[in-house]
Amino acid sequence: YVTTLGHCHPKVTEAVRKYAGIMMNCHDFTSEIKTRLVEKLAEILPGDLTGFQFYDSGTTAVEAGQRVLRAATGKHEFLSCFHDFHGKTYGAVSLGHIRSFVYGPCRAPGMHMLPRPNTYHPMFTRRDGSVDTDKYIEFFDEYIDKATVHNVAGFVLEPIQGWGGSVMPPEDFFPKLRKYCDDTGILLMADEVLTGWGRTGKWLCMEHWNVVPDVVSIGKGFGNGFPVTCVAVREPYKESFESISASSSYGGNPMACAAALASTEVIEQENLLARATHLGELAMKRMEKMKAAHPIVGDVRARGCLMGIELVKDKDTKEPFDEAGKLVYQKAFAKGLAWIPAGHILRMSPPIVMEDQVLLKGLDIIDESIGETEKELGC
Repeated sequence: YVTTLGHCHPKVTEAVRKYAGIMMNCHDFTSEIKTRLVEKLAEILPGDLTGFQFYDSGTTAVEAGQRVLRAATGKHEFLSCFHDFHGKTYGAVSLGHIRSFVYGPCRAPGMHMLPRPNTYHPMFTRRDGSVDTDKYIEFFDEYIDKATVHNVAGFVLEPIQGWGGSVMPPEDFFPKLRKYCDDTGILLMADEVLTGWGRTGKWLCMEHWNVVPDVVSIGKGFGNGFPVTCVAVREPYKESFESISASSSYGGNPMACAAALASTEVIEQENLLARATHLGELAMKRMEKMKAAHPIVGDVRARGCLMGIELVKDKDTKEPFDEAGKLVYQKAFAKGLAWIPAGHILRMSPPIVMEDQVLLKGLDIIDESIGETEKELGC
C-alpha cells in the first residue's frame, strides 16, 4: 500500500541519502529540491492544479485540504461517503466510517455521510439492475436541502474506496458528481493518498474519468515509504493556503522532497504507469478464472494495482462471508503471502514494479487458499 516502487528503490534511497547529508530540515522554507518538486508536480498533474503544500502524513494532508475548502468558500460543512477512510485524526476520521469509540461520542460538527454508487451492491438501480448514478445525485441534492444548514464547503471522497474493499465507482459517477458540484458551488476534494502516484495506472486516479478535483491529497507511494504527503489545489483556490496556517515542522523538508521527486522520476523513466495498467489487466484475467471456479467468489475487480476479491455465502444474495475472508487471509499468509488482513473482501495493492510471474504466484496462493477454505467450511 505504501512502497509502490518496492522496498528501497536505489534511486529513491540515493536521493534521501544525498539530502540527509546536505540539509535535513529547514522548517517550511523554500529549498532547491522543493522548487524542483513543485515544478515537476505542476508539469504532470492535470488541469490547473498548481498550488502545493507538503506534509508528513496522509491524515494531516486531508485535514489541510479541509481547511483549504473552508477558506476558499467561507463555508464549514463537508460531505463524504459510507465506508470511506481518510485518516485517524478527528477531522479526517469524521469523514469516514468510525470504527472505534475512542474518537468520541459524535463526529466533528458539520460532517455528513452519504451512500456512494457500488456496482456490486447498488442502492439505486435502473430497470435492468445496473447502477442508477442519477438517482444517487438526486439523493445527494435532497439530503443537502433537508439535512445540512446549506453551508457545504466541499465533497470529500476517495476515487476508489480502499478500506471499504477496493470499491470501484461506475464510470459515469465522477463526471456527474463534478457537474453537480459545479452547479451547486460545492468544491470537490479527491483523497488520492491511496489511489494516486501510479497505483491505478495514472498519476491521479481521477484522470480515468477526465475529472480535475479542486483539492487533492496525495501520499503513500508519493515518497515510496518516506513520510511525505501533499495537498494540491487548483489555481483559483491556491491563495487559500495563506489563510489556513499551512506550514508544517516536517512537511516538505529536503529529504522528503528528494524522496518524492525521485519516486516521480522513477515512475516516468521506467514507464510504470503503463506497467501498473498491465498488471491490473493481468490480475483481472486471473481473478475472473477464480470467480468462475469458486462458489464463494462473488466479485473481482482491479484498476491498475488496486485489486479486490469479494467473498459471499451465496452469489445470488451476495451475503458477505467474513469467516471465509479471515481463513483465506490466514492460509495465504501462512504460505508466504504478506497482505492486508481481510473481512469478506480480500484487498490487494502490490508494487507496480512487480514482475508478471510474481503477481501470478501471489494470485495462485490466494486461489489455493480459497479452495482450502471452501473445503473446510463445506462450501
